[in-house]
Amino acid sequence: MKALVQRVHRATVFVGDIARASIGPGLLVFVGIERGDAEEDAAYVARKLAKIRVFEDERGKMSLSVGEIGGEILLVSAFTLLGQVRRGLRPDFTQAEEPDRAARLFDHLSELLAREGVTVRKGIFGAHMDIDFVNDGPVAIVIDTRE
Repeated sequence: MKALVQRVHRATVFVGDIARASIGPGLLVFVGIERGDAEEDAAYVARKLAKIRVFEDERGKMSLSVGEIGGEILLVSAFTLLGQVRRGLRPDFTQAEEPDRAARLFDHLSELLAREGVTVRKGIFGAHMDIDFVNDGPVAIVIDTRE
């Protein structure tokens, strides 16, 4: 499982012209679910997302988690994180998990984050989404359960 974590001032997911999910300060997280990923991968990512210290304290040091600042997480499914361009120029997505299983793991990740006490919003799995966000920093971190 791969997660691209971005610290944001705000983020909104649109499907068509309709805003489906929105957060204020927090983390916008693009999630790619790989073939063979399991509930343990979701648990690892959930723990990291809930505890990762990427928000600044009063001294300007990144030492606070999303929960400590009262922030939220916006999860967006993004199989394109798994695209490989080693051969040619068109991405190869063969490492992406099949959609039904990926959707279950994506929902499981969301549930685990909620159990960690984090407010979670989600994009629509499998939908074409427009994402409007304002990066804070920018701060962008990759979490990869295979590394």
